Amino acid sequence: MSTDRGTSGEPTPGGSGAPLTEVPVVDLMAEEATVAGLVADAARALADEPTLQQTLDRVVELAVAMVDGCDEAGISLVTRRRIESAAVSDPVVARGDALQYELDEGPCLDAIREHALVESGDVAADPRWPRWAPRAAGELGVGSMLCVQLYTSENAHGALNMYSGSRDAFGPDAHHLASTFAAVAAAAISAARTEEQLQSAVQTRTLIGQAQGIIMERYSLTPGRAFAVMSRVSQDANIKLVDVAREIVETRRIPGVGAPAGD
Repeated sequence: MSTDRGTSGEPTPGGSGAPLTEVPVVDLMAEEATVAGLVADAARALADEPTLQQTLDRVVELAVAMVDGCDEAGISLVTRRRIESAAVSDPVVARGDALQYELDEGPCLDAIREHALVESGDVAADPRWPRWAPRAAGELGVGSMLCVQLYTSENAHGALNMYSGSRDAFGPDAHHLASTFAAVAAAAISAARTEEQLQSAVQTRTLIGQAQGIIMERYSLTPGRAFAVMSRVSQDANIKLVDVAREIVETRRIPGVGAPAGD
């Protein structure tokens, strides 16, 4: 077979003069612009969510809306060495994820532990998960999966899990969009978690201060002595200090002490 070169300088079989494969630059630019636009819109939507849980729920909702082939989605998060589904769009996702945690195998776990992106075009025939795959396909009707790693902090990470009832549902475009969106989602989740932790810390300090004031007034104690009383109750009863403070504020009683703290 003769081999000529087309105008692009690439070899072409049979002297046809046409390149073997050529993707117009304008198409690539349009695709990038579309992905960038979708991800930018998603980032703005996530920034508007007021709580961590609402952020997680919104990530799942956006994944279903944005990624071609995605019928349902969920987020698996690792916190304190425990994996849990923090948000799901459908009970099928909750069950599919739970089966992976139970059997200790599956695409979500592989994405969390090893790979930035894990895909299965035909779950029923996939040999990588011999226990999970047949049950996911047979019991839940899962045809294909796309899971993307989420890194939200050094100690907390997870995966965005996308489920489809069809085989080969996720193409290269879906991979690109899902990976880009996952990076934005991870940043939004991390920011929401930090904000929630800061708010919780402020609320905890306020509650402890209120309880401390009640004890000071009731028993004519100094701030240090009042705090020591709460700490001792917390240690003796094996109850968190903030829970001791909450009970004092709500009942005006020191846990384990019969008389009301305000009498």
